[in-house]
Amino acid sequence: MELIPGLVQAYAERYTTEDDPLLQEIERETMATHPESQMLSGHLQGQVLCQLSRMVCPSRILEIGTFVGYSALCLARGLKEDGILHTIECREEDARKAQAYFDRSDRKNQIQLHVGDALTVMEALKETWDLVFIDADKINYIGYYEAVLPRVRPGGWILADNVLFHGQVLEEPVKGKNAKAIAAFNAHVRDDHRTEQVILTLRDGLMIIHKNLTTE
Repeated sequence: MELIPGLVQAYAERYTTEDDPLLQEIERETMATHPESQMLSGHLQGQVLCQLSRMVCPSRILEIGTFVGYSALCLARGLKEDGILHTIECREEDARKAQAYFDRSDRKNQIQLHVGDALTVMEALKETWDLVFIDADKINYIGYYEAVLPRVRPGGWILADNVLFHGQVLEEPVKGKNAKAIAAFNAHVRDDHRTEQVILTLRDGLMIIHKNLTTE
């Protein structure tokens, strides 16, 4: 299902700030060589991640699902001068590619890549997060959300990608384990009194979640 008409997508990209040369290279190489290139955030969403991070001006960012590092580099642009972004990837080959790109970035000293199971790594990171980006295996979205929310500062933010899941969440009934997991996640967040949220109809759906200043 085409969620965003091609003409609209092309127009939006034409009037969006160009990526820097490294991001352009990552997108070009990933689209040409990676069997799961559709997972890349891409130019338009990448610039949205960049601008949202700049609005928050975070000291600590957590990314769950590095892929090849494109989104981490976008999010890192909003970090405070002494800020750190922690990103977690379970696939060693993708992590290797991401680290190679990070090493060429002017943000390389602010990005820490962890390879392994996300829930295990998250438990070991004793941080309070200003901004979290969830973009990993869909069946664990609720688990990631519940694990990270207590460590998000009051007034902090969570971004969740793929919340429209190729339009499959619009079907009646929803089919497929990933689409069902995303539909359940969307309902879970909607019904959570600790947060407020909005879904942007951008790319495959991006949910912006704000943790309330008080969760009582």
